[in-house]
Amino acid sequence: MHQSNIAQLKKNVAPFEKTDTKSSIRQMVNTILPLLLLWYGAYLSLSVSYWLTLPLAILTAGFVIRTFIIFHDCCHQSFFKSRRANDILGTITGVLTCVPYEQWKQSHSIHHATSSNLDKRGVGDIWILTVEEYLAAPLWRKIAYRIYRNPFVMFGIGPIFVFALQYRFNRKGARRKERLNTYLTNVLLVGLYALLIWAIGWQAFLLVQLPVFFVSGLLGIWLFYVQHQFEDSYFENEEEWSYVKAAVEGSSYYKLPKVLQWITGNIGFHHVHHLSPKVPNYNLEKAHNETPPLQMATTITLSTSVKSLRFRLWDEESKRFVSFKEIKERKQQQVKLMSASAEAIIDALHSKKASLERK
Repeated sequence: MHQSNIAQLKKNVAPFEKTDTKSSIRQMVNTILPLLLLWYGAYLSLSVSYWLTLPLAILTAGFVIRTFIIFHDCCHQSFFKSRRANDILGTITGVLTCVPYEQWKQSHSIHHATSSNLDKRGVGDIWILTVEEYLAAPLWRKIAYRIYRNPFVMFGIGPIFVFALQYRFNRKGARRKERLNTYLTNVLLVGLYALLIWAIGWQAFLLVQLPVFFVSGLLGIWLFYVQHQFEDSYFENEEEWSYVKAAVEGSSYYKLPKVLQWITGNIGFHHVHHLSPKVPNYNLEKAHNETPPLQMATTITLSTSVKSLRFRLWDEESKRFVSFKEIKERKQQQVKLMSASAEAIIDALHSKKASLERK
């Protein structure tokens, strides 16, 4: 993309970066209040039937995702004009979503600065190996990678590991402010859960909170995964990497039904968000609709996004994601070609030998 086009694209998106306090407050009300009411409703439904509790818990998990989008905007300082207001609300919504605000803000800013950069992987992203790296890796690393990329591990164990364990500890080298915020989040979580257990009992608490926690965690990881793991995504080494290309070509437009789009806080317009993180979630759709170049981003739907589950490795030659099966078949074809070439050489030598003997 030419520099003039990049500058123009950023200029076109700039008007949508403005935060609207009324819209932000309205979103707080229509997100956090329903979250609390649905959680309480799920608890009350325990006296009727757990088959009623589960659907309510799943719906509650949807509002946890929507709450996380508010948390996410606070991390980008795009939900309120005031940094202090963003930090306070970010910490509160971080408790509701089990994510420490300062820790996640730091790792997520690195994700935005390095997304799709093959030379800067490892912070705030999903583990990705190239085909060449995988083939050259020792057996233990191949096994570890296969386990990590297994859907049952990533979306089954992943939510528990990430939200219950990983986020409870500070990363190595974390600054004092970040460490203190993680401690504060943990203390507030323990206090909130202890209060709920005291009020309704540990059995009732677990019957409601466990499905809410697991489903929201699963959906959160899925949304993050699917919006960068599509077949013709964008990945380049540092020398050729472009921030704008990483945003527009390395992030998808996840076209969801309107209800799901609302529940997920428009995060499906991920290409817009990566181009300009300062655009509040409630302006993402407008930015997409009124900026024609952004409409050229790869569009995926609920049905097509499922295909991403088979993508495992980034192929630097074909510039696309491939499956383990494709790599296996490719190796088998290479072996066959080598075998055929060897046989052809042997036949040629035999033919030459026979010719010499006749002479």
